[in-house]
Amino acid sequence: MTPSPALGGFLQPVRDWFTAELGEPTAAQKLSWPVIANRENALLLAPTGSGKTLSALLACLDRLWRQEKSAGVKVLYLSPLKALNNDIDRNLRRPLEGVLETAKRLGNHLRPLSTAVRTGDTTIQERQQQLRRPPDILITTPESLHLLLTSKGSESLGSVESVIVDDFHSFCGI
Repeated sequence: MTPSPALGGFLQPVRDWFTAELGEPTAAQKLSWPVIANRENALLLAPTGSGKTLSALLACLDRLWRQEKSAGVKVLYLSPLKALNNDIDRNLRRPLEGVLETAKRLGNHLRPLSTAVRTGDTTIQERQQQLRRPPDILITTPESLHLLLTSKGSESLGSVESVIVDDFHSFCGI
C-alpha cells in the first residue's frame, strides 16, 4: 500500500508503520499534522475514534525521533482522568514499538522513547525515578501537574516542547 501524501512529512519508518497498521489517515490527522509539525497551536475537534490522540502524539514522536536525546520531559500529555492516562500509556506502546521495529527492518536506527505516567497513584519510588531520569513523554493529570509545578519536579518540565491536553472541554467547565 502506498503511503498517503498526508504522511509525507514523517520519517520513513513512521510512514511505513502507519500505512501498514492503520492504512489511510483520518481527516483530523490530515488536517492537524502540518499544523503540529510547524509547531503551531492546534485544537482538534472531531468525533470519538477519529484519531485525535494519535494525530497529536505521532507528530510529537516523529519530532522526538529526529532529535538527539536530551534531559527533561519533551512532551507533556495532560488528561483529567487517571484511567485515561493509563490507557494512553498502554496505547502509546503500539506506535513506539511498531515504528522502532519498522525502522530496524529498514536498516534505520531510531532511539527508544521513554514514557511515564504520574498520577496520585504513582509511588514515591516512581516519582523519584521520574525526577532522576525524566521520561521523554510524561502523561499526567492536572492535580499531579500542579504538584509537579510547585515542587522540585518543576525542573524536569523546563524542557517541554509540546503540550497535549486531552478532553479539553473538561477543563473549561463545559
